[in-house]
Amino acid sequence: MGELMTVTDYYKAGADIRDTKAPAGAIEKKWSTRKFQARLVNPANRRKLTVIVVGTGLAGGAAAATLGEAGYNVLNFCYQDSPRRAHSIAAQGGINAAKNYRNDNDSTMRLFYDTVKGGDYRARETNVYRLAEVSANIIDQCVAQGVPFAREYGGLLDNRSFGGVQVQRTFYARGQTGQQLLIGAYQSLERQVAAGTVQMHTRHEMLELILVDGRARGIVTRNMVTGAIEAHTADAVVLATGGYGNVFFLSTNAMGCNVTASWRAHRKGAYFGNPCYTQIHPTCIPVHGDTQSKLTLMSESLRNDGRIWVPKRAEDCTKDPRQIPEEDRDYYLERIYPAFGNLVPRDIASRQAKNMCDEGRGVGPAVAEVDHRTGEERQVRRGVYLDFASAIERLGQKAVETKYGNLFDMYAQITGENPYETPMRIYPAVHYTMGGLWVDYDLMSSITGLYVTGEANFSDHGANRLGASALMQGLADGYFVLPNTINDYLADAPFEKIGQDHPAVVEALAGVNERINRLLSIQGTRTVDSFHKELGNIMWEYCGMERTEEGLTFAIGRIRELREEFWSNVKVTGVNEDFNQTLERAGRVADFLELGELMCVDALVRRESCGGHFRAESQTEDGEALRHDDEFLHVSAWEFTGAGNAPILHKEPLEYEFIELKQRSYK
Repeated sequence: MGELMTVTDYYKAGADIRDTKAPAGAIEKKWSTRKFQARLVNPANRRKLTVIVVGTGLAGGAAAATLGEAGYNVLNFCYQDSPRRAHSIAAQGGINAAKNYRNDNDSTMRLFYDTVKGGDYRARETNVYRLAEVSANIIDQCVAQGVPFAREYGGLLDNRSFGGVQVQRTFYARGQTGQQLLIGAYQSLERQVAAGTVQMHTRHEMLELILVDGRARGIVTRNMVTGAIEAHTADAVVLATGGYGNVFFLSTNAMGCNVTASWRAHRKGAYFGNPCYTQIHPTCIPVHGDTQSKLTLMSESLRNDGRIWVPKRAEDCTKDPRQIPEEDRDYYLERIYPAFGNLVPRDIASRQAKNMCDEGRGVGPAVAEVDHRTGEERQVRRGVYLDFASAIERLGQKAVETKYGNLFDMYAQITGENPYETPMRIYPAVHYTMGGLWVDYDLMSSITGLYVTGEANFSDHGANRLGASALMQGLADGYFVLPNTINDYLADAPFEKIGQDHPAVVEALAGVNERINRLLSIQGTRTVDSFHKELGNIMWEYCGMERTEEGLTFAIGRIRELREEFWSNVKVTGVNEDFNQTLERAGRVADFLELGELMCVDALVRRESCGGHFRAESQTEDGEALRHDDEFLHVSAWEFTGAGNAPILHKEPLEYEFIELKQRSYK
């Protein structure tokens, strides 16, 4: 039956949607115009209003701190034992800002252009320009907080390059930029906790969104220590819960990262924008076996001084790289893209690494791969070299240690190899998700009163995120954008008070309890992790770096079978009224199984290659991604219609008024 289905059988077409919040006029004036037009809440009235912020990373922590500072009552939730353990802490290489400190002709307009082009012209112009405009304020804010950015000998802030640009605009703190920025946001947050404007709820996981008359009015959480199911109500809800990269099981995300908060909102009516847009990072330590739980990122900043290569001949791939002479090495990024070299955007660097390995010129241990059509197993080497020999020769080892020392130490600890002596081995891995809940210019979702910030929304990166732009978006949304737009909504307050006995609260609590009891009652034979691993393998093989119509339709069918088996054969041990990580993971994997199908449907419908999303049926003569602007110049915003039912596709047309559409070239 599945073989007879066509693409249009997998979804229903809905009405087009548009962002109505961005003002008309010159793009340079849109944000200042919107801030002036947005209604205000006077300080005395702010004390009467409550905002829930879910997440304590850069977007959530910054938002909670800023709203608390403004005088709102903030309820802040995270599933970690401390806000400081949010996954933003893992970011390494840097944060972009159009400061032009290097006097290399950088500007707000250039950062705007680079970001839109880097996203392969699939981002909304208005949001991206605002991000570029606000970026300069972020650095001033963080320096004032004491964030220890790298500095030159004279004391001025230092910059380095990242992929997809030809200027140096990335501010950094060695390989610990995310950690240092998060500590800055954390101290601002804790100041408000001490002041009493922010109530912190650690070890609480959001499991449901509470809607009253179509408005977001609260959340249901599970206390992860006691199992208590609790309802919390407010005047508005902000989700800052990160991305969904762990749908692939193996990713650079922490094991706890999940989609549940966003997916619960999606099930309640929030549109999901561009779910198939996931970032493949080219600079990760390769898979070493089938017992891994995650992959480790090596910062893109390493591509400033490291040179990427593979042997020219397949027979050299098993040799010690130091024994392969220069003339037998293929520095393929420098060869194919001379203008950008090793600093091409992530999607292009990732795809070319895959191409080299597919040609049989990969390095490192061979790993088994199975063709689902034939069942045939083959051994492939999935790795390329990232070599610092020439940088050490040019700069000296001490200078390289100063710039990248902690990253080199991390690589040595994980692999047992000394990267100062032997080239690193890297390979692409899932890292970030450009898709997320659809939001308008104000960052409000399609649910009134529900705002979504940072990686959890879709808004700024299009089909591919440039390096060092995630931290930029998280802090821009949290410190500067959300606090200037949410007041326009809260100006309509006071809203009806919602008690624990309100029918919407009672219904939400009952739904969460019912779902937990169902998971605990199945008592099947398969572990939660076995389902997650199988789902992840399906997603990586058929909705990863390369997609085909045949592969995606196979994946959708297999995911549906897997989801059915999950709900009849998963084994969830323990009880709810206790610390129960198996139960936590089971709820998250159940949501990943639904998300995975939507991602494949979205990829199936989008019959073009763009960014890191390479449809084999849509490529240029020399194997580059080929967009089809006549058909797919839009955001895909998906409406939930029930598990297993065809979702509704709403298109938001993308209009390029200030940047010329063209096929990307980094050559």
